[in-house]
Amino acid sequence: MEAKWVKTRDGVGLHYLEGGAGQPLVMVPGWSQSVTAFQRQFADLSQVARVIAIDMRGHGESEKPDHGYRVQRLAKDLFDVIEALDLVEPDLLGHSMGAAVIWSYLTLFAAERPPRRLIFVDEPAALLARPDWDARKLADTGAIVPSFEAMAEVVTTARSIANAEAMVEFLGPMFTEAFDGSARLEVARENLKVPRNHAATLLEDNMIQDWTDLIETIRRPTLVFSGGDSHIPSSSQRWIASVIPDARLEIIPADAGGRHFLFLENPDRFNRATTQFLTS
Repeated sequence: MEAKWVKTRDGVGLHYLEGGAGQPLVMVPGWSQSVTAFQRQFADLSQVARVIAIDMRGHGESEKPDHGYRVQRLAKDLFDVIEALDLVEPDLLGHSMGAAVIWSYLTLFAAERPPRRLIFVDEPAALLARPDWDARKLADTGAIVPSFEAMAEVVTTARSIANAEAMVEFLGPMFTEAFDGSARLEVARENLKVPRNHAATLLEDNMIQDWTDLIETIRRPTLVFSGGDSHIPSSSQRWIASVIPDARLEIIPADAGGRHFLFLENPDRFNRATTQFLTS
């Protein structure tokens, strides 16, 4: 994979890694994550696609301006990259908040630069529960944050994290116990490349979104990944796959690395399913 740079329309330099050839596959990491999150995907997926993994603004090696930490702005950044590289009907893959960035992209830019295929990895339609939602709605959306007060507490904690050890603890439930401790530290250190105040702003913005109505309109071939033991309920991923015509659902079991970072814990299964989907 080769490191490259591109500028957004508002002048922010974004770092990305590119390798392979053919149909473009644009990969968007989750909240606070960098392109290194996909390091176990590059070798396999670049055999069947032109892989482009992006560090969003403020993340990884990209520039860190003092503005733009909203899901919608990141969607515009994604559009700017696709436009600058003149990608025609790229496949889009998003993990966690990266999926929300793609949903926002579909809302704003799909008519101008439509994707070919979509891959969503363990992101619910909504994270924040609304007081009038019944049990079925909560299960379908996957809303795991019960109130605005609980959201504020999570955001405050995220803002205060000062070192990799504290970040490992914050991310703890997102990995199985079998996942190597040094690898957890590596993920945590990449997280901390995002200035904490900006990371907290972005986390709060992501948590207040509700993408239910948008997801119901998707009419592109779609693959949905879920961790069987993820903190994101599998019911929410089943719902996403159920409302998108002919979508595929791949649930990684708990004993096979099936938590939030399932692509890091079980890259063989993830890469195999992704390759089959992209080439079918």
